[in-house]
This record gives sequence, C-alpha cells and structure tokens, in this order.
Amino acid sequence: MVNSSDFIARLEHLLQYYEIKASAFADKIQVQRSSISHLLSGRNKPSLEFVLKVVKNFPEVNLYWLLNGKGSFPSETSNSVSPTSNPPTQSDDSNTKAIKNPEKTIDRIVIFYSDGSFEAYDDSK
Repeated sequence: MVNSSDFIARLEHLLQYYEIKASAFADKIQVQRSSISHLLSGRNKPSLEFVLKVVKNFPEVNLYWLLNGKGSFPSETSNSVSPTSNPPTQSDDSNTKAIKNPEKTIDRIVIFYSDGSFEAYDDSK
C-alpha cells in the first residue's frame, strides 16, 4: 500500500520542483482541481489513473519514487517506459533477444489493483 503522508510529501516536492501551483498541476495532468486538494489534505488516496497521468505528463518522475520513495527524482534516466507506449508486436524479435540475454533479470514486479492500491515484489537476493 502507498503511505499517504509520504505520497503527499512527494507530490508537494513535485509542485515545488516545477514551481507550479496545485491548480495548474491539476490542469496539466487533466484532473479536477479538487482531486489535488483532496490528495494534499489526505482526504483521498491516489488512484492508479492519477499516478499514471503524473508519470505520463512529467517524464522526469520515476514511478517507483512517486509510489514508494525508492529511486530518484528527477529520474536519472530519460529512457523511462511510458505507460501509454504501444507494446511490441509478436513479430518483433527484440522480445526474444531480451529473454535469451542472460544478463537481464527481473528486478521487480508490480501489480496494480482497480482500487488504486498495488503490491510490489522485489528480487530478494
């Protein structure tokens, strides 16, 4: 589960970093202004849709940093995967190469639920 007070602190950090007011932030990610107000006050928890809109509109925001504070902000890599990017087709040979590459391992699996909560499974070596 997302720790609400920590999420609020990270959301406030975003507003300060971009030097943007909550209302302009809401307009940018296309949510109602009251949604931001309710999140910042702790009344509501962030939905999956809200989180994905933030990551889509602010590519410097690392999904894992926003959700659980792990990682960095602004993101150190600009090669982040967009949640709206098209998945590769079956004929794309790059999937096969990635699977066959012994250097690549699964680091984390995140499952998002319809109620906005999520579970993250880390590779615990």
